[in-house]
Amino acid sequence: MKSAYGYFEANTAIICRALQSIQREPMERLIADCEETLRAGRRIIASGLGKNVPICEKFEGTMLSLGLDANFLHTNSAVHGDMGMVREGDLVILLTKSGSTAESVYLAGLLKERAGVKLWLLSFMERSALADCMENKLIIRLEHEGDLWDVIPNNSTTLNLIVLQTVAIELSKRMGLSLERDFKPNHPGGAIGAQLSHGE
Repeated sequence: MKSAYGYFEANTAIICRALQSIQREPMERLIADCEETLRAGRRIIASGLGKNVPICEKFEGTMLSLGLDANFLHTNSAVHGDMGMVREGDLVILLTKSGSTAESVYLAGLLKERAGVKLWLLSFMERSALADCMENKLIIRLEHEGDLWDVIPNNSTTLNLIVLQTVAIELSKRMGLSLERDFKPNHPGGAIGAQLSHGE
């Protein structure tokens, strides 16, 4: 039986190869589109369902902690009124591993009908219902989820988190954010608040 450390080594290699598969041009364009959206006073919205829900929420939390306008739109709840949060000029990042989930395909179709909304796909399939019809897409090539059956959303959600956190951190640089001006006021409490207030 392989040790847990052996699994860790093998799975880290899988994740690294998946990250290396991300093409530079769409990644740079996604970040540039997000920057343009924020500078125009609009929001970045991450939408997903299932195990991608906490990933989207983490992205939203990071963005808000930086003072950057972001929201999470649950793909299922969107069609029951929550889609009202999407306004002209907003950018929506749609997370779906297969790119063919019925709810995601339906939501993408509805968002395409909204004037002035920029739509991006974050997925793992080169060919899918959404990848075949969306101009803006970031595709990650993932060889295995890292579980016993290659079924559990394990590595795919980890990669989605890494990509979205990269977007958030890169935006903080491009928007010229300041620790004192933009980040510190949003963290008055907890360990971070104590660390930032040390020495005052």
